[in-house]
Amino acid sequence: MPNFGSFQTYSDALLAACPKILSLPHAVASHPSDFNFELRWRLSKEYCAWIYYTPDGLYEMSMLTTRPFQDDPRRRQCDLPSFVRDSRYADDSLGYVFVVHNHPVGNEPSRDDIRFIVNQGSIHGFVVKTHEREVPLGIVAYFARTDQGRPTCAGFFLYMPVTGEILKWTTDENGEWKKKHYGKVTWKNASDFDVERLP
Repeated sequence: MPNFGSFQTYSDALLAACPKILSLPHAVASHPSDFNFELRWRLSKEYCAWIYYTPDGLYEMSMLTTRPFQDDPRRRQCDLPSFVRDSRYADDSLGYVFVVHNHPVGNEPSRDDIRFIVNQGSIHGFVVKTHEREVPLGIVAYFARTDQGRPTCAGFFLYMPVTGEILKWTTDENGEWKKKHYGKVTWKNASDFDVERLP
């Protein structure tokens, strides 16, 4: 991704991707109770990318993708290829760490998100070995707060198939990050699952 950088840690890459994605056109629709929400929702877009690990021991973000037309007025989706093409490295040398994307209204990972990352795990594996440690594959959904009409990163949801956990990370006005165990995904069979939201 041009002008995104390379990062020594996956957490730095995740935090840098949040404002990058939320600053894109129509990435934030605000809250359903806000003025003019219906129009903002119709215009809203979901953008997605891979955070991947390179043989140089760095984390990069792929080009962002979206979907030009939405086939369901109740939800937003983006089309993310399963593989990254980075001309500097052999295709099979990349480690796929996180799918990152925005949720225009800041809701939790959708059932489609959960299914998608599990499918990607079956292609790439559910754990990536890095110089830091073994990192579980996950999907991240960023959400925003709106300060004086401009969206800023308020946090993200993270679902990791290996643990089944859904975590919610939030940042306050001072930039301090806090983690909450938001929920748990339990698979009933190969195609169906339950989401238990924690109090």
